[in-house]
Amino acid sequence: MAFVFVSLIGATAIVFALSRMAGDPILLYAKPYGYGDTEEYLNNLRAHLGLDQPLVVQYVKWVWQLAQGDLGLTLLSRRPVIDVIGEKIWNTFQLAFTGWLFATVLGVPLGVLSAVKRGTFWDYIGRGFALFGQALPAFWVGVMLVLVFSVTWELLPTAFKAPPSVSDDYVHWNPWGFYPEYFILPTITIGWGAAAGYLRITRSAMLEVMDSEFVKLARAKGASTSSVIWKHAFKNALIPPLTVSALLLAGLMNGAVVAEVVFAWPGLGRIALVEAVNNNDFPLLTGAIFIFTIIYLVMNFVADMLYAWADPRIRYS
Repeated sequence: MAFVFVSLIGATAIVFALSRMAGDPILLYAKPYGYGDTEEYLNNLRAHLGLDQPLVVQYVKWVWQLAQGDLGLTLLSRRPVIDVIGEKIWNTFQLAFTGWLFATVLGVPLGVLSAVKRGTFWDYIGRGFALFGQALPAFWVGVMLVLVFSVTWELLPTAFKAPPSVSDDYVHWNPWGFYPEYFILPTITIGWGAAAGYLRITRSAMLEVMDSEFVKLARAKGASTSSVIWKHAFKNALIPPLTVSALLLAGLMNGAVVAEVVFAWPGLGRIALVEAVNNNDFPLLTGAIFIFTIIYLVMNFVADMLYAWADPRIRYS
């Protein structure tokens, strides 16, 4: 917990420093009111926003506002940043979770299969998938999926999270607004590279454990092949995939920006990062970065807690 607290303070310091390195913040806040503002008006606005105080005082006040959930107002719409993030983060989490689930279900079993069948046809298939999965960029995969499955074969929708208009029967059948056909292509786009990473890490961990003495002893005692693989080898090889798993879910929430842009997904990455950068909406940008930082720290803490479950030798005092 101490590490999480220190990391959070460091993240806030970096974000605050970047906001001041970009230039005089008053120029950003004055833009919505037009050009040609007098120096007196800018000084009054600077005093109203607290930008005339020392940087240390500004930082402490900003951190105090963060602790109260106040991330400021967006520069264009003048809406609370926390409201904008709250509206979009659930869409990003849905896409990131489905991508993480796809990567886990596909990558981990393929990694185990590749390690168990080392040097065989299945091993070469797995290693080839890992090679192409990490070599092909996500935006290219997304465009090709749209070209093949949406444009050429017309099997799946090209964009959005839900149809623009749906029938009453469809709404009654699907009251939560979850339309699987709209998730397939974005999920594969963000989960493709993650599955390849899972495969490589799981394969390496399994190969290391499979060559250990306790696995050889289990085989010598007559344990079945499935017992050796899943009970003795796989559980002891879980720590590297677990580390990647927790951080990967957090990373997909941040890395889903590519899929959100390609598929016009109404998520936090496209709205709060891409559009915020294009519009110089710095409060929205810093708020989104701060939320992503918290997600990373929380998932890192979850990964540490899972270590003790995977390896009984690890204990936290």
